[in-house]
Amino acid sequence: MNLPTFRPLLVSACALALVAGLGAQTPAAPKLEFPAASPTATLKQRVGVTDIEVTYSRPSLKGREAFGKLEPFGTVWRTGANNATRVTFSTDVKVQGAALAAGTYELFSIPGKTDWTVIFQKAGKQWGAYAYKPENDTLRVTTKSVALAAPVESLTIDFNDLRDASATLNIVWDKTRVPLKIDVDVSSLIPQIEAAMAAPGDKKPYAAAAMFYLDNNFDLKKAATWMDAAIAAQPDAFYLVYRKGLILEKLGDKAGALAAAQASLVGAEKAPSPLLKEEYVRRNNELIARLK
Repeated sequence: MNLPTFRPLLVSACALALVAGLGAQTPAAPKLEFPAASPTATLKQRVGVTDIEVTYSRPSLKGREAFGKLEPFGTVWRTGANNATRVTFSTDVKVQGAALAAGTYELFSIPGKTDWTVIFQKAGKQWGAYAYKPENDTLRVTTKSVALAAPVESLTIDFNDLRDASATLNIVWDKTRVPLKIDVDVSSLIPQIEAAMAAPGDKKPYAAAAMFYLDNNFDLKKAATWMDAAIAAQPDAFYLVYRKGLILEKLGDKAGALAAAQASLVGAEKAPSPLLKEEYVRRNNELIARLK
């Protein structure tokens, strides 16, 4: 065999193999990320001792009208964009006065001109409301919407009116706010507090326990006793004396409340911090004005 005759063929085969190898080693195109049209947000809020978490996608108006146009009245809405909005409650709650067990739910709503229906379904993996079935509803409640003076560009879900035992969950978009009253049970803490306060030892949360009872209208006489113990441990704490005045006011003891407020005012006037002085002078004067 004459080798020189086959040398060009051999070179061509090697060149093809080299090109093929280079093609196989070409790096992949870089992964691109684009801005989401409706970015996802997660909101966490503790109400009392209940943890609430909301995960939702936030559409924006972009020159459109939200309710009655983009989201028609009387039609089920995912209460957001993309996947249905999800709400998790760590304990049993009440929504608009109706009981709802602890768990994770998908949040749907039916917008109306004034009256809204808000729906909780056991969480699945729904995208949009296309597979929504009313027979899967766990809870339906109604609420009246509130008209806003100025539009809110991006859908916003937030909490307001926070108390130990309640809060308002707001669904806000365009010129509409949809409030939902959320109530949680804090009375379950009473046995724990009572046990802690009855246990041996001097270092007890007297002031915190007293204010918890005051704020939630539990045993006010017990709250007054605990606040006295807190003051005895910190005789110069004029801010605790003010709080004792609040307890006595709610008990209907105006004379006792007035005496406490006046004593607290004297202490506040001597406070080393100008801001603390200003705050408690104002608070005590307001309490005294109410009592006279």
